[in-house]
Amino acid sequence: MTTRVIIVDDQAMVRAGFAALLATQSDIDVVGEAPDGKQGVEVSRSTHPDVVLMDVRMPEMDGLEAARQLLSPPPGVVHRPKVLMLTTFDVDDYVYEALRAGASGFLLKDAPPADLISAVRIVARGEALLAPSVTRRLIADFARQRPTPRRDPALRLQGLTPRETEVLELIARGLSNAEIASSLVLAEQTVKSHIGRVLAKLGLRDRAQAVIFAYESGLVAPGDAP
Repeated sequence: MTTRVIIVDDQAMVRAGFAALLATQSDIDVVGEAPDGKQGVEVSRSTHPDVVLMDVRMPEMDGLEAARQLLSPPPGVVHRPKVLMLTTFDVDDYVYEALRAGASGFLLKDAPPADLISAVRIVARGEALLAPSVTRRLIADFARQRPTPRRDPALRLQGLTPRETEVLELIARGLSNAEIASSLVLAEQTVKSHIGRVLAKLGLRDRAQAVIFAYESGLVAPGDAP
């Protein structure tokens, strides 16, 4: 199956470089590009990509607002791509809000070519891409801005089984499926099944939103992070 991608970045050389790199992969098809968030939304609505590589800082409309429009579309628009944010610095101020908006993760623009290709595939599968440095920033934001849990997420936790709650906690701590399986002495496929049920019960898109939810609900506190 081919993954359809568009690239939204205000630097023409970045767009061209990413497009050329991704075009070398038989399972990835670059179907469009745009120089700002506004045009990025328009291109996405017309081409229906699976993944949008979205720069954070752009003129006309920044990547955060464009991500919001793509992931929370108006009535009548059914297409919602996965959004992978591109940034120059892993401590960009948009990290938290972009994840809350539904972005599937962040990728540094200077990441190795293999990382870009891998990131597109990971996000296309519905998984989240959160580098440890980004996760640390996310935790720091919670520590500074949200010292008390929000009640609604805490109530929603009650719908999870004890095992599902354990799995959610380990996701929030940044463990991979294999690490969760090892920690809980489970088969990796069983862990995947638990994660699927957690996301479905809580109405979450992916692991990125699961991390957000775990902190907002009070399941994990910033000081608990590894």
